[in-house]
Amino acid sequence: MTEENTQPETTEEVVATEETVATPSPETTTKSAPTSTPTDGHWWWGTGRRKAAVARVRIRPGDGAFTVNNKDLKQYFTESRDHKDILTVLEKSNAKGSMSVHVKTNGGGYTGQAGAIILGLGRALSKYDPSLESMLRENGYLTRDPRQVERKKPGQPGARRRFQFSKR
Repeated sequence: MTEENTQPETTEEVVATEETVATPSPETTTKSAPTSTPTDGHWWWGTGRRKAAVARVRIRPGDGAFTVNNKDLKQYFTESRDHKDILTVLEKSNAKGSMSVHVKTNGGGYTGQAGAIILGLGRALSKYDPSLESMLRENGYLTRDPRQVERKKPGQPGARRRFQFSKR
C-alpha cells in the first residue's frame, strides 16, 4: 500500500477520511443494541436459584406472554406479591409487554420459585442487553440470595427448637 504526501485542502476531507478508516473497537460492538434473535436457538437463557428452587428462564422479543411450567403466570402463582416481584424486573428494564418469557421451575415452594425466577430473569435480561446490567445489579436482580434452611440437629425437634426442660 502506498501513501501519498498530499494534504487535504479542507477539514471536511480530513473528517471524511478518518471516518472511513476508523474501525469499531470490540468493546463498542458488544455493547450495541441487542440483535433480534440470539445465535443459539433464538432464546436468551438465565438460570436462577433460591433456597431449594431452580428456575430455567428463556426470553425473546415477542408479545409479552409469561408462562411458568406451561401455565400462565397468574394461574401458577396465586399470591399477588409473587406477581409484582417478578413483573417488577421487566418493568424496571422497560421490557414488559415486549418480551416473551418461558420458565421451567422445580423444587422448593412458591416463594423460593418466585425468587429463582427473578434471578433467572435478571440474568437472561443482562445477556439480552448488557447495558441493563448496572440497573439490574443495583436493584439486586443479579445477586443470589445465599440463605438456606438451617439443618435439624440431633436430639432436638427442629433446627433451634429444644424439648421442654424439666427440672424434676
